[in-house]
Amino acid sequence: MARGLAGLAAALLAACSAQPAADTGAAAEVATETTHPVSGLEVIPLTVTGTSGTHRFAVELADTPEAQRRGLMFRTELPDDAGMIFPYDGTTAQSFWMKNTPLPLDIIFIGPDGRISNIAAMTEPYSLESVYSVGPVLGVLELRGGLAAELGIEPGDKVDW
Repeated sequence: MARGLAGLAAALLAACSAQPAADTGAAAEVATETTHPVSGLEVIPLTVTGTSGTHRFAVELADTPEAQRRGLMFRTELPDDAGMIFPYDGTTAQSFWMKNTPLPLDIIFIGPDGRISNIAAMTEPYSLESVYSVGPVLGVLELRGGLAAELGIEPGDKVDW
């Protein structure tokens, strides 16, 4: 039984380990896990393509009202190749806050054309102040705070998931 638990623990640690960092190479790998070990959400591939290259991520799909309300609350780690995508219908503006979120995040608003409309960079952990999209959004992508600037991700870049 102890060996079985040790094997399960090793498997869970492997599932949580970071995949290769998001990069500009065409051969970048995306996590093959289909369910996130903490949130239980489906994990899907997402790419951001712009003048700085193509960046690949494995993101949690927050596609239910419950998942969207929880978001990345209470999470203390977010690998550089991971994030969370909140899909919308592209007809309304959205606002986000950092309630119960201990990590600074880059909140990236994706317009109806699939391009980044604006970025709320390095949002303040636990803040109850809202950050807003500049117009209707097709999706909102959350990444580790500061990562968008580090990778050269900017408004106008194309996001596909």
